[in-house]
Amino acid sequence: MRKITEVLRLKAAGISIRDIAASVGAGRTTVYEYLVRAEAAGLAWPLPEGLDEAALEAKLFPPPSAELAARRPVPAWREVHRELKRKRHVTLRLLWLEWREDHPEGWGYSQFCLHYHRWLAGQDVVMRLTYAAGERMFVDFAGDKATYVDPDTGEACSAEVFVAVLGASGMLYAEATRGQDLASWVGAHVHAWAFYGGVAEVTVPDNLRAGVTKACWYDPQLNPSYAELARHFGTVVLPTRTAHPRDKAAVEAGVLSVERWVLAPLRNRRFFSLAELNEAIATQVAWLNGRAFRGEVTSRRELFEELERKALKPLPTERFELAEWKKATVNIDYHLLTELRARRRRAQGVPVSQPSAWEMTSTERASSSATKARSRRVLSNQARYCSA
Repeated sequence: MRKITEVLRLKAAGISIRDIAASVGAGRTTVYEYLVRAEAAGLAWPLPEGLDEAALEAKLFPPPSAELAARRPVPAWREVHRELKRKRHVTLRLLWLEWREDHPEGWGYSQFCLHYHRWLAGQDVVMRLTYAAGERMFVDFAGDKATYVDPDTGEACSAEVFVAVLGASGMLYAEATRGQDLASWVGAHVHAWAFYGGVAEVTVPDNLRAGVTKACWYDPQLNPSYAELARHFGTVVLPTRTAHPRDKAAVEAGVLSVERWVLAPLRNRRFFSLAELNEAIATQVAWLNGRAFRGEVTSRRELFEELERKALKPLPTERFELAEWKKATVNIDYHLLTELRARRRRAQGVPVSQPSAWEMTSTERASSSATKARSRRVLSNQARYCSA
């Protein structure tokens, strides 16, 4: 307020706006605004007696009136937020231009962005998702395990809980598996995509051994079977960095929700098969997806139906067949022994170190013949060397 009174005093003395700005250390536009506001309020130097700093500020900077607020309506920020997540190339500037066509007296672009980010900062964390619809699916195993009773032995068996979360809507899928092996890992992915009715463009897993053989942020090595699964369903697998849970914060929050609202309510129930356990989990997950977010009016199911279902890629027409890849070395007897044939020979009581010729395929027989020919040449050369 001291600058304003000094500006009014110098202006009454006939000093130019440039010199007043240099004297009080303010910009010329600021000095000009002070003078315009003082003239609009009917104030001049000397100021009336009894006009303190608070009263002077109230006269020069009155609060916005209801008429001004009516001329500048507030956008529907929730709709703006949904439009940003609906398509990848929708920007705040595009939404501002569309809004400005209906409200010419509305905010400028900078104020539009400022008020949007202020609104976004006051929302619950579940609304701070920046993934486009159909872009990413996060997958992981929960830390807590589920249990069921084996009806034959009566023993309690533990089951791993697979959790998948879509990035834009937060739509959850959970399934109990027998373990974290490759078959369970791949099968849970297939069931999750069937549950969603489509495939996301990117699948973000943790560095589980069944999915990632070598963890690396720049050049990760995927399990060959997991890579075949990604090619079959047309998705890209981007593993997270090791020891960086924030890279998959969406699934971390999803896992916490599953542990609290799916597994915890089922803790006192007894299940006598994995299928019975999964039926109960599916019921709880359906309730959780239909439940509104805390402090919001929408649910995961509503956001999924509105934003993400149409954005997912269609499922392949052919069924995926799991194949296990294994590195094998040709034995010294020119044979290549596979795990299936090894189990067959053990069942017949035949030593696995000497597979018979009938177990080899045509390719293996050709490879074996070529290896034998090379071996005979080597032995012949050795014999000539020894005789010499």
